Amino acid sequence: MSNAELNELKKKYVAAGAASPATAYADRAENAEIWDADGNRYVDFAGGIGVLNIGHRHPKVVEAVKAQLDKVMHTCQTVMPYEGYVKLSEKLSHITPVRGHAKVMLANSGAEALENAVKIARAATGRSNVICFDGGYHGRTLFTMAMNGKVAPYATDFGPMPGNVFRAPYPVPYHGVSEDEALRGLKMTLKTDANPKDTAAIILEPVLGEGGFYPASKSFLEKVREICDEHGMLMIVDEVQSGFGRTGKMFAIEHSGVEPDLMTMAKSMADGMPISAIVGTDKHMDASGGNSLGGTYTGSPTACAAALAVLEVFEEENILEKSQALGEKLAKRFSGWEDKFACVDNGRNMGAMAAFELIKDDHTPDAELAAKLCGKAREKGLILLSCGLYGNTIRFLMPVTIEDSVLNEGLDIVEACLNELT
Repeated sequence: MSNAELNELKKKYVAAGAASPATAYADRAENAEIWDADGNRYVDFAGGIGVLNIGHRHPKVVEAVKAQLDKVMHTCQTVMPYEGYVKLSEKLSHITPVRGHAKVMLANSGAEALENAVKIARAATGRSNVICFDGGYHGRTLFTMAMNGKVAPYATDFGPMPGNVFRAPYPVPYHGVSEDEALRGLKMTLKTDANPKDTAAIILEPVLGEGGFYPASKSFLEKVREICDEHGMLMIVDEVQSGFGRTGKMFAIEHSGVEPDLMTMAKSMADGMPISAIVGTDKHMDASGGNSLGGTYTGSPTACAAALAVLEVFEEENILEKSQALGEKLAKRFSGWEDKFACVDNGRNMGAMAAFELIKDDHTPDAELAAKLCGKAREKGLILLSCGLYGNTIRFLMPVTIEDSVLNEGLDIVEACLNELT
């Protein structure tokens, strides 16, 4: 079917809240390129929102999924388990830097992972409160919407949010929130709203994802760890977007050396197959009763096969080194744009988790220009995303495996768009 025909069906049958504003439909993809239903080619700088760190349809992952389809597609692992779930849990327990011996629960999405992390923390501590941060993003289920540090568009139309969720400022010096101010705000939250003896966990992203690609400093993460230890609270790190090589290490928290109690992951974990995980210290992971965690599709055989293949690709193709090298290339290009365009500011990266700001003449955020840039890029054959609390951040989530020629083609499109729009 053509793009036009599919758009007509979308208007008729897809809920408005779930319908993509895009009018082109993916037909096939390879590494960092997508072709739509009309045969038009796009350079992909979105990677399915950080899901495709090793590219669309990596051959090793495709092969592993096909092989699994010839064996078992589904049993529900709580009814009859299978090797993939256990082997993947073993692998994740070895690579995830949580305290002590790690155990694993597999789920289907990042939001599911966060929901279950809260359940586990409550069971382990006997407490109810959780503290999250301004600008944080954790999902679209009811409880994770309450945890998000941004209202629109995630929670605008959905009524009262669940209780026992409290907020603290995230340190973003660029937007006027210093590390000291963020720590002061966190301590004030514990004093005025969330009594420590009733608080199960502090949950944060080591690098804000939807919130704008701002990394927390090593010292801030160390202080959060100290506060959790002081009050017997768990530290939960959300690596859904920053994990699996995006920052030049397997997980962003590794840049700090801090070990959380629980960690959530998803997105690039299985190169497009739906799976997520909660990995944590064994005594915490075992705190809830038998059959208290799980779901019909959690850790499906095909998704486990894909995730195991992804981990092999990381070892065989030096993905972490490629992420660091990609980040350096992006940083160099950002620096050139900052010199050339007055509207480009604050280029930054941690490995290949890279972004810059678009600002007005008075240095305030320019969300309108960010939207125009993404739209203009799409017209020229580049899929580009914005993000951030103020909607003015341009983020880069192309596959780490992108070929240099395709990378430069996409970056040239960004520059051409900036020339046209400014």
